[in-house]
Amino acid sequence: MARKVQEQIVPADVVIVLTTLSAAADAGALANTLLGERLAACVNVLAPMTSFYRWKGNVERDEERQVIIKTTRAVLDRLEARVLALHPYDTPEFLVLAVDGGGDAYLRWVAESTTASARIPFRLPPQL
Repeated sequence: MARKVQEQIVPADVVIVLTTLSAAADAGALANTLLGERLAACVNVLAPMTSFYRWKGNVERDEERQVIIKTTRAVLDRLEARVLALHPYDTPEFLVLAVDGGGDAYLRWVAESTTASARIPFRLPPQL
């Protein structure tokens, strides 16, 4: 009996991308766009936080939301271009963090979710 061999997903193929948005921005719209275009498997939008940073010679303080994007290196360039196109900031945060390990099923899900041929159609979740 022949067994189907599943493709091994290497943890390094999966990355986490960080960006921030103004607390007043529509982070849900960004998340839905990235998911709909299969540039992300999951987007977490954290609660508003206070950010302190240096900008144009001044120390600034703003209310922002941290956005955490789970994706793959295969779509990283397209993801960056899309985030930069949609982002309201002049110089948005776009930090890529390597994944050193993870559950095989989870890593496979991230890879499948960012592949155009994935079997699961995209539907917007109901509003809470």
